[in-house]
Amino acid sequence: MTKVTLQDIKNARETIKDIVKKTDILESAKLSSMTGANVFYKCENLQKTGSFKLRGACNKIANLTDKEKSNGVIASSAGNHAQGVALGAKMTGIKATIVMPATAPLAKVTATKGYGAEVVLNGLVYDDAYAKAVELQKETGATFLHPFDDEYVIAGQGTIGLEILEQLNGNVDTILCPIGGGGIIAGIAVAAKGINPNIKIVGVQTANIPSMHESMKNGEVTTAFKGTTIADGIAVKTPGNLTFDIIKELVDEIIVIEEDEIAQGMLFLMENQKVVAEGSGAVSTAALLSRKYVPQKGENVVCIISGGNVDVNTVYRVIGTALTKEGRRYAFRTAIQDKPGGLAELTKIISENDANILNVNLSKSSIGGGLGSLITEMVLETFNQEHIDRLKACITKAGFEIVEM
Repeated sequence: MTKVTLQDIKNARETIKDIVKKTDILESAKLSSMTGANVFYKCENLQKTGSFKLRGACNKIANLTDKEKSNGVIASSAGNHAQGVALGAKMTGIKATIVMPATAPLAKVTATKGYGAEVVLNGLVYDDAYAKAVELQKETGATFLHPFDDEYVIAGQGTIGLEILEQLNGNVDTILCPIGGGGIIAGIAVAAKGINPNIKIVGVQTANIPSMHESMKNGEVTTAFKGTTIADGIAVKTPGNLTFDIIKELVDEIIVIEEDEIAQGMLFLMENQKVVAEGSGAVSTAALLSRKYVPQKGENVVCIISGGNVDVNTVYRVIGTALTKEGRRYAFRTAIQDKPGGLAELTKIISENDANILNVNLSKSSIGGGLGSLITEMVLETFNQEHIDRLKACITKAGFEIVEM
């Protein structure tokens, strides 16, 4: 049996009810139409600090002893737990030190400092920051607040599950939830299944860091890292022991998705739901868009948008990746004759095929085109992959050799 109970989560709700927001549930008409299910979003991106992490951090801080508080607190975080701890510590009047990966988005670092915490940057992913935080904790004697492998933290995150069932009057079949270290899905699973054991809990991880997926497959906590991810909030190489035990008992399935699928999820939320989500907040949407989770007709599915703390530079890169994946942006290189009107022939074909030129770069390099040629690089706005295929066929038929970028 799990160490965290439904009663623990109900107690946590009472503890943090005057601190956290009861975030909105929104219906997604577009995603419901696409899947045949009834899809809803639990918008923790609208939570104070822009993430669900405030719930667990505040519940943990509230349950510290006076001595633990007097020592100050230290935490490691990819950014969202950092802000939750920083705000919780500020409200309690205690000192907070946060160790974050050097790759953490600037928006998260700046916000954490803004709440009054001292920030230390170390390593590429959460696990590197954790190692540094443990080292600093030994030196300073501060109280360590784990971001996910802690009963009070898990119970705090579990309050999301209580809210979902209340807001939808218990009409929930499936909850799609991101997984990093496992704190949010463990808490939601305890809450949801404690009320209705038939609710399906599905976790979603990035294929670049599928640590909980591999742990479930191997039957033990397993470290996994294949590369960095735009879903920095779930960039955890080694999941928690406590969270693993709960997930092994209560989570029905774990899906892994690719980076470009996460980018598509973020773009979909911006365009169709008017919601800004960070990568980890968009993975549940990506699971549906990629059809890696296929709901039954009429199934009531809740997607957790775990956070919205993403900086504009990341949004810019993500949009480009997602548009390319969807066939709405196409980049290629070709050679044109270096003479008056040489470019006009190519642009005429593009115009006749209803594509829009976003960017053109010309170079007198002879590579690929020979003397008397200009290398032309173009980025086009297109409708879909079929449009791109038709455009490529017309360009090639006119004698231009295409090299895709």
